[in-house]
Amino acid sequence: MPIDVAVRTEAALGEAPTWDHSSGTLLWVDVLGSEVHRYSPHNGDDAVLEVPQHVGAAKPRSRGGLVLNLRDGVALVDRDGTKTWLVYWARDGVRGNDAAIDPAGRLWAGTMRYDEDPGGWLARVEPSGDAKVVLDGVGVSNGIGWSPDGSLMYYVDSSERRVDVLDYDRDTGEARDRRPLVAVDRGVPDGLTVDASGAVWVALWGGSAVRRYTPEGELDAEVELPVGQPTACCFGGHDFTDLYVTTARTGLSGDALSELAGSVLVLPGAGEGLPSPAFAG
Repeated sequence: MPIDVAVRTEAALGEAPTWDHSSGTLLWVDVLGSEVHRYSPHNGDDAVLEVPQHVGAAKPRSRGGLVLNLRDGVALVDRDGTKTWLVYWARDGVRGNDAAIDPAGRLWAGTMRYDEDPGGWLARVEPSGDAKVVLDGVGVSNGIGWSPDGSLMYYVDSSERRVDVLDYDRDTGEARDRRPLVAVDRGVPDGLTVDASGAVWVALWGGSAVRRYTPEGELDAEVELPVGQPTACCFGGHDFTDLYVTTARTGLSGDALSELAGSVLVLPGAGEGLPSPAFAG
């Protein structure tokens, strides 16, 4: 499978790629650089929005602008650049991490601890700003995704080294009966995306690869990458067949620090993805 470089850069912790189909661009963040990036494959431009805190994820809003999962909570960015808090939940030793938009336009925002204490959480944030902690005692909240019919939710707490699945009710946003889908035996599972057939693609931090698992949890494909720390993946492009993969440089040195560490990679024609919903708030 061919591997190209979409954005050649040195992000400390590239994360959370999201294809914004309304503009034909890729949103991604450098968490530790406190930067939100918007990459345009059309002209190769990678525009940067600097934010005042570490940023775990940036997602498009249906009314324009962005919703950000920041260190201390969830913030909105309007079209004119105005920033306002939607949810503020600052806690010492905790920061916002990966996030995703469910089929009904709700934001699922995860957090992680800076230390070994599993005191993070995964919360469901309504467009109104009402928020509910759905999972507590989380170590490193990462990949979140839904089956094509919206009946299943996939979730990664990287500290547990597995991908879980939950039953999902699109109408209410309730997620129940969390259970393991697959234990990962290479690196650490990080960000994920679900393709049009319902298969789950997972980036393997420290594993130098992305894997594709069937809805039954069977390993279906593995793609080796020229970086040590791939962090997350999503499908994009005009037909949603290109798999974008963010990567990181943090913690690497010497031979482990490859030339492309921190860049955004793309695997053209890797599969068939689906459009990502925008946040309804």
